[in-house]
Amino acid sequence: MTSPGPLLDGYAARIVDQTAQLTATVNGAEPTAPVPGCPGWTLAHLLRHVGGTHRWAETVVRTRATGPVSDEQVNLVTPDGDEDVGTLSDWLTDGAARLAETLREAGPDVAVWTVAPGGTPLFWARRMTYETVIHRFDATAAVGATYTLDADVALDGLDEWMEFSTLPQAYASAAEQRVLLGPGGRTLHFHATDAPEGAGEWLIDLTGLPFTWSHAHKKSTTAVRGPLTDLLLLLYQRRSPAPAQGIEVLGDEALLSTWLRAAGDWLRR
Repeated sequence: MTSPGPLLDGYAARIVDQTAQLTATVNGAEPTAPVPGCPGWTLAHLLRHVGGTHRWAETVVRTRATGPVSDEQVNLVTPDGDEDVGTLSDWLTDGAARLAETLREAGPDVAVWTVAPGGTPLFWARRMTYETVIHRFDATAAVGATYTLDADVALDGLDEWMEFSTLPQAYASAAEQRVLLGPGGRTLHFHATDAPEGAGEWLIDLTGLPFTWSHAHKKSTTAVRGPLTDLLLLLYQRRSPAPAQGIEVLGDEALLSTWLRAAGDWLRR
């Protein structure tokens, strides 16, 4: 067995842990409960989607796929009429465990197809971590429970989203990306107000292509401040940029809205 390496092993453990927290949150809930962050979905849809996504990524890694793998199980999430939350939770738990085991057996360095630059199981370990983190929030909102997230998890999740936001494939089209271009230091600055000292700042530069991001503090076209978890949820459009939702925006608010909508096209669910 290939050594998983500490980073991949940590992500694998986090996938299992976040899944366990998700299933504990929905224990006893009705499968028909609506999910605010995924309009038109119920809890049953959500659980089938998360479990299907875990199984899709597991297939990619286990088969050492060199090209796209059918994502039918990710998108065909219509529940069977007799499914209950307990049965779906057991299925979700099993899929998360299989994914974690497959990731560890593969190790961080073998070549596999990925939807963005990376090309190794480490990409999928990280991506599936935040797929689960965000949908755990959706499940929490659906049942009216309280959501908390460790600072180190939120920090890495913000880094991942920022990386994706600079890639052409994050956008629906080249035209959608070009709309954001602007002269003279067109930038967005994010500041996590509860981050550990020396962390929690991100600068997105939209002055030219390719877009870039860095950990930096600089006067910007738009400045966004808020707690780590709220900033992460903002990027995934589970929060609105408003003080009532923990977010303060200074400067060009329209730029923030346009960027969030365009750069988030890669992950609408």
